[in-house]
Amino acid sequence: VITPLIALMKDQVENLRRKNITAYAIYSGMTRKEVINILQVAGNSNRRFLYVSPERLQTSLFKEYLPALHITLVAVDEAHCISQWGYDFRPPYLRIAALKDELPGIPFIALTASATPAVQQDICEKLGNADRWKVFRQSFERANLSYSVFHTASRINKLIDILQHVPGSSIVYCRS
Repeated sequence: VITPLIALMKDQVENLRRKNITAYAIYSGMTRKEVINILQVAGNSNRRFLYVSPERLQTSLFKEYLPALHITLVAVDEAHCISQWGYDFRPPYLRIAALKDELPGIPFIALTASATPAVQQDICEKLGNADRWKVFRQSFERANLSYSVFHTASRINKLIDILQHVPGSSIVYCRS
């Protein structure tokens, strides 16, 4: 799984491990020794998931261990970075297509929740063989989510009330 967010990688690996699914992550800030250890363990284990930042894909160290990883699928998360933000935000996303040459015959899937049809087309073109990609779309409407906006004199009391009476997880957006 190629993903740009270290916190997301760590969270995903932790959640998968809680479910007894073997997963590892390689991201910026790790020492060479840590990266080598994970690549060796991942190559010699029943690893199901390996999360990698796009910057790590181009390193000689990753390329050296790539054949031993026995990859069966490449998932590109936040794929809009290939197009919409790729040039300014994460230029290494633009080099993901080169990985296809290293992994002939291995399927790729590019995932994003925020790509317009033009960006979707650009993602397909940047990853190569745009005519061979299939695009699957879903509505932005999510039945399992609710959105609420409140104007209240006591924000903290309103927040406490909601959190105590509404089941499930919550994300609170506020100015400060």
